Formats: sequence, C-alpha cells, structure tokens
Amino acid sequence: MEIESSSNHFKLHSELELHEFQDKLVIRAVDSPDQGFAISRVDGNIDELRSDTCTGNPSKISTIYGVAGTIRLLAGTYILAVTSRREVGTYLGFPIYQVMSMKFLSCGQGSRPLNSEEKRDEAYYLNLLKMVESTPGLYYSYETDITVNLQRRFKLADGWMRKPIWKQADPQYVWNKYIIEELIENKLDGFIMPLLQGNILCISIRIFQTGKLKLKRVPATITLISRRSTRRLGTRMWRRGANLQGDAANFIETEQLMEFDGFISSFLQVRGSIPLIWEQIVDLSYKPRLNIIHHEETAKVVERHFHDLLQRYGETVAVDLTDKHGDEGELSMAFAAEMEKLPDVRYVSFDFHQKCGNGNFDNIQLLYDEISEDFEEQGYFLLGPKGEILAEQEGVIRSNCIDCLDRTNVTQSFLARKSLNTQLQRVGAFSSIDCISMFEEDFETFKTLWVEQGDEISLEYAGSHALKRDLVRFGKQTMAGRIKDGLSALSRYYYNNFQDGLRQDAIDLISGHYTVKYGPPPFVPNRNEALSYLPVASALLIGGLTVTSITLNRAGQNAQSFISSLVCASATAGVMALVKSNGRQICSKPRLCGLL
Repeated sequence: MEIESSSNHFKLHSELELHEFQDKLVIRAVDSPDQGFAISRVDGNIDELRSDTCTGNPSKISTIYGVAGTIRLLAGTYILAVTSRREVGTYLGFPIYQVMSMKFLSCGQGSRPLNSEEKRDEAYYLNLLKMVESTPGLYYSYETDITVNLQRRFKLADGWMRKPIWKQADPQYVWNKYIIEELIENKLDGFIMPLLQGNILCISIRIFQTGKLKLKRVPATITLISRRSTRRLGTRMWRRGANLQGDAANFIETEQLMEFDGFISSFLQVRGSIPLIWEQIVDLSYKPRLNIIHHEETAKVVERHFHDLLQRYGETVAVDLTDKHGDEGELSMAFAAEMEKLPDVRYVSFDFHQKCGNGNFDNIQLLYDEISEDFEEQGYFLLGPKGEILAEQEGVIRSNCIDCLDRTNVTQSFLARKSLNTQLQRVGAFSSIDCISMFEEDFETFKTLWVEQGDEISLEYAGSHALKRDLVRFGKQTMAGRIKDGLSALSRYYYNNFQDGLRQDAIDLISGHYTVKYGPPPFVPNRNEALSYLPVASALLIGGLTVTSITLNRAGQNAQSFISSLVCASATAGVMALVKSNGRQICSKPRLCGLL
C-alpha cells in the first residue's frame, strides 16, 4: 500500500477553465487543454471535448477549481462548480483543500415548457440550491482520497492509489456521491472530485485542522479529520435517531493522526445519535419534547447499527452521556434496554450533566476509569518509519449525548488526549511520566484543535457554534464562555425553529434522498406559508409588548389608562399563548422527505 507521494498515484485536474457559450458550457483543464467536456444548454447532456467544441467566442471565461457534480431539475440541468478554495494542510504529504465557495450554473432548458405549478416548484428547488451553495465544512484533495481512515487505507491492495479518486473513496463519507453519478457515467475520472463533509475540519469535518507541537526538538504534527456519514444526513431537529436500516443521524468518524520522527499513528472514535426510532419536533419551545416511536423493527434497527460498527471497527463500547431524568432519561432507559439484547457490545451510561456539572469537569476521569481497560485494549494504529505496522486499533468508543455535539465533543477530546499521551510515549517523544498537559503551549494548541473541530461539526448539524467550548480548553466554564454559549444557544434556537426545514430539504435534494420528477406537485404547499415562520409571530409579540409597556407607563394617570393596560396585557398574553399552541405550524418544516 502506497503511503508516500509518488508519481504512481492518480491526480485530478486542479485548475479548470469554464467557457460559457450560448448553447453550451465547456470545461477544460488548464494543465491539459485537450482534456475536458461540454454540457449542452439545450438538453443538459455531457459530451467529450472535440477539436471544434470551443469554436466561436464565449460570453465569459472564468477559472474554477473543480466540478462537484450535476443535478437535473424540472427546468433543466445545473452543474455545481467550486469557485474558490483554501489549502488547509496536508494528509500523508498530499495537499488538502477546503471549499470556500460554490455556484450552480444552469446548463439545460428542460424537455418541455413548465406549467404554473411546475414553475412554482422549480422556484422552490432553486431556492434550495442556493442554500446548498453555502454548505459548510467541505474538503477534498486532488491527489488522494480522504474518506478512508489510515488503518483501513493501509490494508488496501497495492495499486489502490492508481485508481480514480472516486473509486478510492468510501461512499458513506462522500457528500456529493449522488450528484457525481452523471460524471461517472461519462467516464470523466480526472474531473470527479469526491467531497468530504466534516471537519478536517476541518475540517471541518473538520476540516482539516493541524497543530505543530514542538516536542523534544522534533516537531510532532497532529491532524484531526472528522468524516460525516451521508446515510442519514440532515439537521439537528429533523434528523434524530436512526432509520430502519440502522443508520444513525449525525454519525461521524473522527480520526486523530499523529506524525513524529517517521512514525504515523491513528486513533479513531465515532459518534452518532441514539440508534432508536425517535423524534423531537420543533414547536417554539427551547427544548421540545422527545418522542420515542415504538416500532416493531426497533430491536432490528439497533442490531443493524451495531453490526455495522462491529464489522468496521471491531469491539465496540457504547458510551451514553445523556441525563437520567426527564425525557432524556426515558430515551436513555429505552436505549439501555435494547443494548441488553446485544451481548457483543458493552453499554456504559454516564450522566455527564449530573457528574461533571457545576464546574466538576475533572469527574470525567470517572468515565475513563470505568472504560479504561477496554480503551487500552482497543489501542491505536501505529506505523513505523519503514512503513511497518507496529500496532493496530482493535475496537472503537462510540459516544453519544442527545445532539452528539457538546457533551460528546468534551468526552472525545478527553479520550483523544489520553490516547495521544500513550502514542507519544510509545514513539519516544515522552517519557513514561510525561503527558501533553505538562507542555502549556503545546497543550493549548491541542485543545484549540478540538474546540474548532467541535465548532464546525456543530455548524453543519445545528447551525451554531458548539457549546461547552470552555470545558475543552480550560477544564471549566468562564463568564465569557457562558456568554458565548448563550449566544450560540440563541442562534441554534433560531435555525432549528425557522430555517432547518428548508435546510433539510436542501440536504435531501442534493443527497438524492429526494428525486425531482415531472408530474403532480411532490409536496403539499403550505397555504399559510407566507404568514408562518418568524416574521409575523415576532411582529405580533413585539407589537403587543410595546403597546403594553407604553400603556403601563400611563396606567397611573387615570382609570381608563389602567383598563387599557390590562386589555393590552391580556391581548399580548393571548397572542403569546396562540403562537405557542401553534408552534409546530409556525416553525419551518421539511416538505420533501419524511423523518425516516
């Protein structure tokens, strides 16, 4: 298996020219002008580049950095072009880029004129494509696949890297796998660019985030790669739990890579929503009620989910960080009951808020003490300077809270630190008593990586920065951190209630969970849509509160003013009650696909 850069690996065209003609779009490689393709603006069909393809004068010539795919709507075909990028680091010596901007270009007029109903639907689809253009946390490489973790990658057959990059990729983690299908059919291997969402976070996702630690005068490089699964892709409130195939929402594989003095190590963790069938429908409440759906397939769903983990990673320990009271407690109890039926998976319940709340973050050591034997036996993957396998990771910790964001971020960063200490001791960077926390500057760099990783993952799923960032960086919450958490919580509330229905539809459209077809309207229009969502509800409440406050200031002047104040206050309270009781109708809801 090739690890180092060589002349034998497949490479995508890294810079493209886009020529816009009246009847077609032509895309060709800057480094190989004879390589490219054309897309008809009449029927959206793709043709290979010929000598006469670029005859005439294009209306516009621009530089793009990749083609993310194509999608067919009612009015024709649209191509998604990467219009700007940013290099964020390297992976095994290969440059990694983050998508900074994308744009859909129209290149087809449809097979027939649209009627009024279809024009309305098309306008809705185009609005969704605009949202797709701002998708956060997308990463790629022109020279290697980044969707397969190091241990699995190393065990693939020789010659694997000579395959087209889309063939190297793990489909579960290819964000644009649906929209590259037409490019694959046309054998445009040099232009097919699999995108990873996460943080490699970055990237995000995340995200590629890289920190240089100056240890024993030899730099150690740490890279975090978070890979978001596309099987149950979606937003925080509209993709909870698992589907009938056992695919969990917000499922992410996070790999922490360490390179030091010729050694390369990899430590994997996963997170994912509790793999039962459950929902949490937004209704203007800050914390909507959880609802467990009692389905005849529930046991099979849980079994399918963990069977997949056992096949991929080996021994699995499920760490459940949810509360043990209220709605969370009921969900946790249901999860525990199902896990008792799976003898091959260890389930550990740890009430994070109860044990680590009120500044008692050090109590997370109690969780580590409980799972330390399994954690140490699972180990990590380690390659020696000559590429020889010195150790393998033989299992994985699967962490979850309710969102698999904040509590999970804190827990995973703690376990990653424990593993890193062991790895650095193994390769000789540390003595047996050294640990990363003894090196203040290096430790801060490490913690910052995990904070930024958590932020990007949270932005992708919940629309806001992560909470509890201070626990990762300082081991306690500061006043500034509490203020930031409050602002992030408000942002999360707004997106979840008033934006995520549209965001979910955009995700379902671009991921192929919903396919555009001619015929009757694919969704039932909400006739009150113009009156729903935030604007009217906010106007009514703010107007009522304003009038009430004005009349209250005059209430002492005479009895009539006092009565007016009571009437206004009562009316405002009535409006508030009306808005709350109709919360589900006011909130943004997806229209293309159901919850499962």
